Amino acid sequence: MSDLADLVRAGDPDRYAATRAAPEAARAKLWPLYAFNLEIARAPYVTQEPMIAQMRLQFWSDVFRDIAAGAPARAHQVAEPLAALWRDEGLPVEMGEAMVAARHWDIAREAFADEAAFLAHLDATAGHLMWLAARVLGAPAPSERVVRDMAHAAGLANWLVAVPALRAAGRVPLSRDDDAAIRALAEGGLERLSRARAARAQVPDTATPALLCGWQAGAILRRAAREPGRVAQGQLLGSEFARRGSLLMRGVSGRW
Repeated sequence: MSDLADLVRAGDPDRYAATRAAPEAARAKLWPLYAFNLEIARAPYVTQEPMIAQMRLQFWSDVFRDIAAGAPARAHQVAEPLAALWRDEGLPVEMGEAMVAARHWDIAREAFADEAAFLAHLDATAGHLMWLAARVLGAPAPSERVVRDMAHAAGLANWLVAVPALRAAGRVPLSRDDDAAIRALAEGGLERLSRARAARAQVPDTATPALLCGWQAGAILRRAAREPGRVAQGQLLGSEFARRGSLLMRGVSGRW
């Protein structure tokens, strides 16, 4: 197992579990992406000093500046393989830059201006990550909308699960947290999940491991829609046995 795989397994065990459905060669493309996502997601939370957090994110902005300029990759456990992947796969630099920029929200500790700003944040984080992962696994450009619908549902589900932890860390994860607002968000996520699955045929089987990362989205969003109070209580996840069983079934069937 590579060092990057170890990083993902320790820091993002659910995404790591989903990638076990991928062939070894495909996993080697996913590890740099997922390790990079961990690095930028953690940056605002490893320090109480906003300036230090800004510097950590600036490092990753500089990584993409170097990629765009064709400069040598920085000597870093994640940055070097990430730069190689970006160049080998011809990935859009602006998408990586947008992923980094979105993480400044975590430093600012302010509520999103409105629901549109929140949804844009989900797309720049979960949406970009899943689309990049699907793209390196062979998803064609016309399937992007399908992948982003799935990513929206998965990202929203993960966000709702994280609400108590985000609040404990001093963030304002939801500009409206009343039952009606949470129910509307969850129902919107379920609609996009349904739309993605209805168009499943547009995504090649090779990209399935990228979308399997959202295997829990439906169950989580249904719980949030039925009982919005579960969000604040941190009670959206099912049992570990049920979760892993669901992943196994979806992995075997390929029906994300």
